[in-house]
Amino acid sequence: MKESGMSKKELSKELEKRLLDDLRYNSGKIIGSMCTSPNTFAKKVYANFLEKNLGDPGLFPGAAQLEKEVIQMMGKLLSHPEAVGNIVTGGTEANLLALEAFRHRKMECTSTSSHGEVVVPSSAHCSLDKAARLLGLKIIKTPLTRKFKADVEAMKQAITSKTIAVVGIAGTTSLGLVDPIREISELAMENNLFFHVDAAFGGFVLPFLRELGYKIPDFDFRVPGVSSITIDPHKMGLAPIPSGGILFRDSDSQKAITWEVPYLAGGRTLQTTLTGTRSGSSVIAVWALLQHLGREGYRNIVRRCMTLTQKFAADIRGISGLDLVVEPVTNVVGIKSTNIQVEKIAMELRKRGWAVSLFPNHMRIVVMPHVQRVHLEQLLRDLELVVKELGS
Repeated sequence: MKESGMSKKELSKELEKRLLDDLRYNSGKIIGSMCTSPNTFAKKVYANFLEKNLGDPGLFPGAAQLEKEVIQMMGKLLSHPEAVGNIVTGGTEANLLALEAFRHRKMECTSTSSHGEVVVPSSAHCSLDKAARLLGLKIIKTPLTRKFKADVEAMKQAITSKTIAVVGIAGTTSLGLVDPIREISELAMENNLFFHVDAAFGGFVLPFLRELGYKIPDFDFRVPGVSSITIDPHKMGLAPIPSGGILFRDSDSQKAITWEVPYLAGGRTLQTTLTGTRSGSSVIAVWALLQHLGREGYRNIVRRCMTLTQKFAADIRGISGLDLVVEPVTNVVGIKSTNIQVEKIAMELRKRGWAVSLFPNHMRIVVMPHVQRVHLEQLLRDLELVVKELGS
């Protein structure tokens, strides 16, 4: 830090120079991310309320009330308007809070200090591994079926007396697929286990796909064994970062992770999130965005993304040497090669400026709202060139 500060003009130029290498969503080159440029109106709302701190809701009762309404709206979207929860920093915090709640409730029921195990499909997001490490839990990963979904029988075999919960994914990180949530739910209920659904990505896609007439399996609170759901407004919800979401079926789970803070200016406060100081602007922006777009607005966004996705997937099949890993269920496309190492293809695309996501056996393309048809057409041309060059 210098003794004398720089002028705003100097700093603006310096920031522009320092951030020159950062990719921009409107370039269309960010083609593998599950995040997107936030809605313009939501960004303005967010910027207007930066001082709001929901870590001390007694100071900001209006913002606290908006959070309750946001959770009710998202609960209704996920088939349970009575759900309770919070807007949090993202899917990582949401998944951690779910496991924390289950760990406490299981300990209370069994009067034991054993931290236990959580059975998850191998497609589960790495945030669950982080959560387990922090909470002293053990993650038991089970193999997938040939269709890249959770193998319910394998999960059944992995359950022991130490198991406290099972997890299913609705919009897998690698391929955007939906696990057999109803079957996992039955498994959870038969074994008296908590069941968390990670719908960080799918939560703002699948309900609208269903409304558009797509055949979408049940994945939310309409499935009786589902205890909690992660849903991220800052992905397909188009909200500013950070805007994740954790919803519980009932208040018992939320009570299990409640901390009483007596010293805040707003008076005695009950906190139910990992962080203390917490952005109220995120909550307000999400509330405004849900009110502004409505279900119709989100249906239109999802319809457009899926139309582009299906066209892109068909075009991939037309390129010799490339194929789809699986038919897209959401706006996520997995691309594999029959004769070239996919890592080499990805690296060549990155040299051309494409920010693709790479997995061990495939590349992931996510057709987010910022992606235009012209971007996909250019990507297809580059893919064809790369495959020809590497295959020759």
